[in-house]
Amino acid sequence: MSDAAPIEYESLARSNHAFMADLEAAASRVIRSGWYVLGQEVAAFEAEFAAYVGARHCIGVGNGLDALLLSIEALDLPRGSDILVASNTYIATILAIVRAGHRPVLVEPDPDTFNLDPAGLPAAMTAATRAICVTHLFGKSCRMDAIGAFARAHGLRVVEDCAQSHGARLGAQMTGTFGDAGCFSFYPTKNLGAIGDAGAIVTNDDALADRLRHTRNYGSKQKYVNRYVGVNSRLDELQAALLRVKLRHLDAMTAHKRTLAQIYFEQLPDWVAKPIRRPDEYDVFHIFGIRHPQRDALRQHLLDHGVKTEIHYPIPPHRQEAMRGILAGSYPVAEELHATEISLPISAGHTAGDVGRVAALVGEFAHKDAAS
Repeated sequence: MSDAAPIEYESLARSNHAFMADLEAAASRVIRSGWYVLGQEVAAFEAEFAAYVGARHCIGVGNGLDALLLSIEALDLPRGSDILVASNTYIATILAIVRAGHRPVLVEPDPDTFNLDPAGLPAAMTAATRAICVTHLFGKSCRMDAIGAFARAHGLRVVEDCAQSHGARLGAQMTGTFGDAGCFSFYPTKNLGAIGDAGAIVTNDDALADRLRHTRNYGSKQKYVNRYVGVNSRLDELQAALLRVKLRHLDAMTAHKRTLAQIYFEQLPDWVAKPIRRPDEYDVFHIFGIRHPQRDALRQHLLDHGVKTEIHYPIPPHRQEAMRGILAGSYPVAEELHATEISLPISAGHTAGDVGRVAALVGEFAHKDAAS
């Protein structure tokens, strides 16, 4: 075990330290106001976040899963529709499809980007296909140019899972604004993280936005008048106020993470598979995932030297017990990614020295060590 100070994969206390005074002031302002649900803070955050991503509307909800579920339900697809989705996505994307009463149809990802491969869409189409749900994994935009063209050609709706892509762009356009709805999670570890659960939906569709403002609040916009069968999934005033503080710093946090990523690109050895960068994609590096066939041994090597890592994700969706009878088939690309991916520390709370040390430790690892 190394004598050097350990490097956590993520320290939320450390990441939020720079904003502590403003966060405490925002929390105090809300508590003193006496208004805690669907008030001025939520309205202000919705306006500010919509402006940030370049959308006409933002609807704050309780969490990212609810953002996906409510968006899919609001599309009013025929019950039991097929929805195309990446075979390696986080389970929440698939849960939302299933809970909305539809059938997830898995499409393999591009192994270089982890994102849904547009080339796989034609073969996955069925007579019942009505939508595509894309996940912008690890802070990289999916190829929405190709996916959008396919969707338009076949009359498909598009929902974007942007839980990991706050501020990511394809060309000049931010994720969340390509499809019918963009769904965001503000889980504390996200690039724009709340101090608890929170989420939002952005859209340029006026009718869709109006319906979502109803359904997040029991199907009602007017007290005791219920237009839709809704739920209780409201972004609360406290989280909205805290998110307003952090939104002001999101570009700076993204720039910091991109600087850390550059150190990894320059210092990691060539024998690990690093993320792919393209000139027209602005990556925000929510996760810096590398791949190696001896992933578990590499992870143990880093842990032995005080570096904690994560795996995104250890079990592919079609192997989850909850998906038995729902997902079937063989997905070798997803299997390989799930077996070889390891996420290195890269957060607002990490320093250039931290990631330089991690890169050096990765460089010390060799195949012979993994085989011993």
